[in-house]
Amino acid sequence: MTEATLTQVGKISSFTPTIHYQVAMPQPENHLFEVVLHLSGWKLPVVDLKMPVWTPGSYLVREYAKHLQDFSASAGEQTLAWQKLSKNHWQVETGDRPDITVRYRIHANELSVRTNHLNATHGYFNGAAIFFRLPGLEQQPIQVAIAPPRSDWRVTTPLPAVAGQTNTFTATDFDTLVDSPFEIGCHQSHQFEVLGKSHELAIWGKGNADAAKMIPDIKKIIEVEAELFGGLPYDKYIFLLHLASQNNGGLEHKFACSLIYSRFGFRDREKYERFMQLVAHEFFHLWNVKRIRPKALEVFDYDNENYTPSLWFSEGTTSYYDLAIPLRAGIYNDKTYLKNLSKEITRLQTTPGRLVQPASESSFDAWIKLYRYDSNTNNSQISYYLKGELVSLLLDLSIREKHQNRRSLDDVMRQMWEQFGKDEIGFTPAQLKQVIESVAETNLDDFFKRYVDGTEELPFDRYLEPFGLKLVAEDEDFLPYIGMKVQAENGKDAIKFVEIDAPAQRAGIEPGDELLAIDGLKATANNLSDRLRDYQPGDAIEVTVFHQEELCTHTVTLAAPRPSRYQVVPVENPSLTQKHNYEGWLGSHC
Repeated sequence: MTEATLTQVGKISSFTPTIHYQVAMPQPENHLFEVVLHLSGWKLPVVDLKMPVWTPGSYLVREYAKHLQDFSASAGEQTLAWQKLSKNHWQVETGDRPDITVRYRIHANELSVRTNHLNATHGYFNGAAIFFRLPGLEQQPIQVAIAPPRSDWRVTTPLPAVAGQTNTFTATDFDTLVDSPFEIGCHQSHQFEVLGKSHELAIWGKGNADAAKMIPDIKKIIEVEAELFGGLPYDKYIFLLHLASQNNGGLEHKFACSLIYSRFGFRDREKYERFMQLVAHEFFHLWNVKRIRPKALEVFDYDNENYTPSLWFSEGTTSYYDLAIPLRAGIYNDKTYLKNLSKEITRLQTTPGRLVQPASESSFDAWIKLYRYDSNTNNSQISYYLKGELVSLLLDLSIREKHQNRRSLDDVMRQMWEQFGKDEIGFTPAQLKQVIESVAETNLDDFFKRYVDGTEELPFDRYLEPFGLKLVAEDEDFLPYIGMKVQAENGKDAIKFVEIDAPAQRAGIEPGDELLAIDGLKATANNLSDRLRDYQPGDAIEVTVFHQEELCTHTVTLAAPRPSRYQVVPVENPSLTQKHNYEGWLGSHC
C-alpha cells in the first residue's frame, strides 16, 4: 500500500459514507453483469477501489479484475477522471464531490463455485469476483440491490433483505459481502427446518436430483454435525446446488454453501453417496474454516496470498469427517465407509509426491501448486486435503485406542470450537498441536515431525490393528510395471504422466509424447494393459512414440508389478478388545 493510500485510509476513518451497489443483467445472454456503485457522503479528493484477487476458501490468486470492463465514474452529470494504479486497483478523482457513481461490467461465463456465471437461465456470483473493496471502509455496511432481467427471476442469498425495498440486501461489512453468494433466476427452492432453524435447498439446472429424497439425508447430516459441536451457529442456512455436465465441488460460506455436481449423479447409489459426502464436507466447514481458522486467515488480505501451514487440518480433517458423517447419519454402513476409506488410502499410496512434499508444505504452497496441475504434479506434490484426511485418521484412531473410545478427534474439534471458533480467534500451528496433545494426553512431537512436517510413510497398520483391521496391498491386473499413464485425447493417445524413476522415465519417455506402438504393433490408451499382459517383469520392449512430432523408439525394461489398490480389511479372529474398539469407532461389529 502506497504512502498516499495509507494517508487516505487514515482520513476515511473520520467519516462514514454510504455504500450501495446495484447489480443488473439486462441481457443475460451476453454474460455481462452491469454493476453500479453509489457512494454518498464522500469527503476526500480521491476514491480508491480494489478488486479482490482471491476468494476465501479457495486458495489461489484468480485475478478477478481480469473480467472487469467498461469502467467509468461520475458525479451527477460530471464525468470524473480516474486511473488504474495496479492490476486490481482503480483510483477516481472526486473533485471534492460528495456523491460518486462508478459503473463497470463483469464478464461472467465460468460456472464454478468460486466465480460468476450468467446466461439466459440464471445469474450466479460471488462477492469477491464482482465487488470492489474500499480500503479503510471494510467495516462499513453495504447494500446490494439486484435488478433481474425478468419478473419471474427471484433472488436467493444468505444476506438479509432490506425491509420495504425489493430485491435489496445488506451486508454488515465487506467480509460478509464476500462471503454471501447470490443465485438469481427460476431455480427450485425447497424450505425445511432442522433443530428449530430454517434451511433452504436451492437447485439450478436440469438433472435427476430429487429434493424429496435428498432433504431427509441432508437433515441427518445437519443433525449429526450439530450434535458434534453442540448446536447450530446460525438462524438460517442455504444450500445452493448447481447441476452441470462437468465439475464437482463446493465452496463454504458462513451461512451457506455453493455446490456443483453432475446433473445425472443422483440415481446411482455410489454417486449419490459422494454427493452427500460433499454436503457433509461443506457443511462441516461452517465450523472448521469459517469460524475455526488459522491465524493467517483471521483477517483476510484480499490483495495477496494468505500463507498458512495448517490447511491439512482445515481442509484435510474436514475431508476425514466428510467420510465419517454420512456413516454416523446412517446414509451408508461401516462396510461402505471402509470401502471409501480404502479408495482414499489408494490415492495416497499411488501418488509418488507423498514421499516428496509434507502436508504442512502442501498447505503453505497451495497458492502455487494444488490448483495448478502439471505433468510433474503427482511426482512432486501431495494434496493437503488427502494427506490431512489420513493424518487425521491416524490421530483419531490413536486417541480412541488410548482412551477406549471415550475420547476422539471429536473432542479436538469441540475444544478448537470453544477456544477459537466461537470468538473467531485464529489459531497458530503450535496451538493446534497443543489442543490435540491435550485431548490425546500424549506428546506428539515425533508424530508431527514424521507425518505432518515430514514425508515418512503413514503406518496405517499400526493404527488400524487395535480396531481389528489391516491394510492389504493388491495389484488387480498383475501387470509388469511401466510407470506411465496414457489417455485418448483429440484422436491421439497422449502420455499424460510418467512416474519418476519408473521404467518409462528411465528409458526417456516424457509426458506429452504420443504413444504409437509396442514392439512394432499399434498400442493405444485402451489396449495398453492388454498389451502388457504378454510380457514379464525384466522383459525389454520397444516403445515407439511421437516426441514433439519426431518419431522415437525407446527400449523399456519392465519392472515387477506395483500395488494398484489398497484395501482396509478385518484381521482374522479379532480379539474382544479389537471388536469393542471397532464398534466404538464405526458403530458396528467388525
